[in-house]
Amino acid sequence: MNIDRIDKEILRIIQQDAALTTAEVAEQVGLTTTPCWRRIQRMQDSGIIIKKVTLLRPEKLNLMLTVFVNVKVAKHDSSWLKKFAEHTQAFEEVVEFYRLSGEFDYMLKVLVCDMQGYDHFYKRFISGIELSEVTSSFAMEKIKNQTAIPLNHL
Repeated sequence: MNIDRIDKEILRIIQQDAALTTAEVAEQVGLTTTPCWRRIQRMQDSGIIIKKVTLLRPEKLNLMLTVFVNVKVAKHDSSWLKKFAEHTQAFEEVVEFYRLSGEFDYMLKVLVCDMQGYDHFYKRFISGIELSEVTSSFAMEKIKNQTAIPLNHL
């Protein structure tokens, strides 16, 4: 799908505030409501826009500790990966989950209340699945947290 200047601007706007009405977005990009709605619908239909969500501030919900968990595994076949992915996705504390190249095989971003909460998560996470190595790094300060993806390459 081709993205033109107006589509790019629509995406930039709704990444900042998905609660805006189509009329408000249309006004900001210089369109009337119907053509703007059609553009948004086309980007939804093509899979560019996946879903609209409400972002929550973790600290306000007592999720004070962000942990980056690096995992090494001994097995790399597809059936094991499927089992590991299902195991990991069952934990609500895991908010991001990546397969990596390099020293570690996987990285998780985990949100918990405190160290005791992480210990509880860790004990549940490592039980029932074979892992070679698990290391954890604790975020001391969040310097940048952006949910909007870059569009400057379009």
